[in-house]
Amino acid sequence: MNFRNISAWSIRNPVVPIIIFIGLMLAGILSFSSMKVQNDPDIEFPMVIVVISQPGAAPTEIETQITQKVEAAVRTISGVESISSTASESSNQTLVQFQIGEDINEAVNEVKNAVDQARGELPDGILEPQVFKAETSSDPIAYFAVSADDMTLEQLSWFIDDTVAKRLLSITGMASVERGGGVNREIRVTLDPAKMQSLGVTASQVNGVLRQLNVNAAGGKAEIAGSRQSVRVLGNAKTAFEL
Repeated sequence: MNFRNISAWSIRNPVVPIIIFIGLMLAGILSFSSMKVQNDPDIEFPMVIVVISQPGAAPTEIETQITQKVEAAVRTISGVESISSTASESSNQTLVQFQIGEDINEAVNEVKNAVDQARGELPDGILEPQVFKAETSSDPIAYFAVSADDMTLEQLSWFIDDTVAKRLLSITGMASVERGGGVNREIRVTLDPAKMQSLGVTASQVNGVLRQLNVNAAGGKAEIAGSRQSVRVLGNAKTAFEL
C-alpha cells in the first residue's frame, strides 16, 4: 500500500485516523506533564580545578614556586587537553581541562595524586591544596551590590563581613557567602633585614611565630542557656599593638 492509497483509505474511513491522532495527542500531553524541569540543573564539565594558597606571597613567587610545578605535575596525566593557570596575590588557580568522555571523578583523583606527589617541591608555607571538579552547582545564585553614604569603604566592608554575611549564612541551605571588592582588614609586618641578621632571625621563623600566635581554634561544645552551643577560641590580633 503506497502513500496515495493510505490517504484515500483515510478519507473513506476517517474514524481510525482520528482515534490515532487523539491517542498521539494524549500521549504527548502525558509525556509533557511528567517531564522533569530544572531551572538550574547540575552540569558537570570535563574540568578539574586546583587552588593552592600561600598567604603573603607575591604573584611572581606564586608563579615560579607553585604554578609552574603544578602544571608540570598534571601535564603527564592521560586525557588532559589543556592547562591554564592564574597566579594572583597569595593564591594560584589551575584549570585542567580533560577530553570529553573522560570520567571526571577519576580525573579528580588523578589530579589529586599528581599534586600530592609534587607536594615536596612546593613551598612550606602553602595551605592544603584544594582539588575539585567544575560544576554549575558551585556557581553563585545571586549577586548584590551594596553602597552606603554614611560609611567609609573599610566600615562598609566590615559591615558586610560581620553582619550581612552572617545573617545570610543562617538561612537553611545556604552554603557560602563571599564578598567581592571592598578592602580586607590586615596587619602588615615589615622586617628589618639588618636587625634580623644581628639577632640571627629568619623571615621563616617570624612567619612561623605569627602563625602560631595569630589563630582561631574550635573549643568544642558548651551548655549555654539550656542549649548546646559551639565554642571558639579567638586568638587573632585585632590591632597592630596586640600583635
